[in-house]
Amino acid sequence: MPILHPGTGLIDRRGLLLGGAGAATLAGLGLAPGRLLAADPISVAGIYTVPVEQQWVSRIHVAAEAAKAAGQITYTFSENTANTDYPRVMREYAEAGVKLIIGEIFGVEQEAREVVLDYPETAFLLGSSFLEDPAYPNLAVFDNYIQDASYLTGIIAGSMTKTGNIGMVGGFPIPEVNRLMHAFMAGVREMRGDATFQVSFIGSWFDPPKAKETAFAMIENGADMLYAERFGVSDAAKERGVLAIGNVIDTQGDYPETVVASALWHFEPTLQAALARVAEGNFEAKNYGIYSYMKEGGCSLAPLGTFEGKVPQAALDLVAEREAAIRAGTFTVEVNDTEPTST
Repeated sequence: MPILHPGTGLIDRRGLLLGGAGAATLAGLGLAPGRLLAADPISVAGIYTVPVEQQWVSRIHVAAEAAKAAGQITYTFSENTANTDYPRVMREYAEAGVKLIIGEIFGVEQEAREVVLDYPETAFLLGSSFLEDPAYPNLAVFDNYIQDASYLTGIIAGSMTKTGNIGMVGGFPIPEVNRLMHAFMAGVREMRGDATFQVSFIGSWFDPPKAKETAFAMIENGADMLYAERFGVSDAAKERGVLAIGNVIDTQGDYPETVVASALWHFEPTLQAALARVAEGNFEAKNYGIYSYMKEGGCSLAPLGTFEGKVPQAALDLVAEREAAIRAGTFTVEVNDTEPTST
């Protein structure tokens, strides 16, 4: 696949990612793309280690496509980039004059940071498990701190499980996954204090068959509710007639009788903050993780959709109470990055 992969035709090829106009995405989050329009759009390149359909990356991609549709940026991207190729791709985009490079470097931290130092005029906004470092002044980091929404989905899950036995399938036990699982578990315990959890990691960001088989094993072991951190889990839930909770994107349309609720990540506030600083010429090392918090518009609870009227009112009341408190800053969902274990 060419490194400079044009986004032309993507909406037709991957319609599931972009259901409407990009500008509407920004407007729906209370963002005003017109504020950031410059004489020339900012050139942006995305480098992704997985397909853009993958949950986490899809949210970055959707935000970039929305900014492109609004006229703020030009946007090219590379997907399925191996970690061993990642530094080379970074260099090729930087050499091509791209102003802002976005992506994720969880598996190639040190090598990527060496590239950053060679291109001080290029802004890098990269997903990372590490905090910002002034030694890399043009590298801002981010992560999907959507523990607020994950906690709320846990409340709903706790009210819907009949056995209290919940299966959780994750990719890797890194902070961005661990914190969401812990928040979900905390929410479950609000409604079901005696809940037990089966926790497993498949060692991949994109292996739906393996995630599905892992979920099947959990169902065989008594789970009647699954936390679908990875693709494949909801397929297992659907086939075996149990319920699931989604993560990062809303898949209820594909699993209308299975996915009860989802914690949604909105990358738009993160990208907009970075674009503003690039436009102003003051982009710097910064932790953009804060823009994923609910009070910043970076995450939300998906509509219940087909499960309207099926979730107990006590759970809905607690969700409404906690969400209002989270947005007001009077209730804080704990950020726990340690690896969760089965209980």
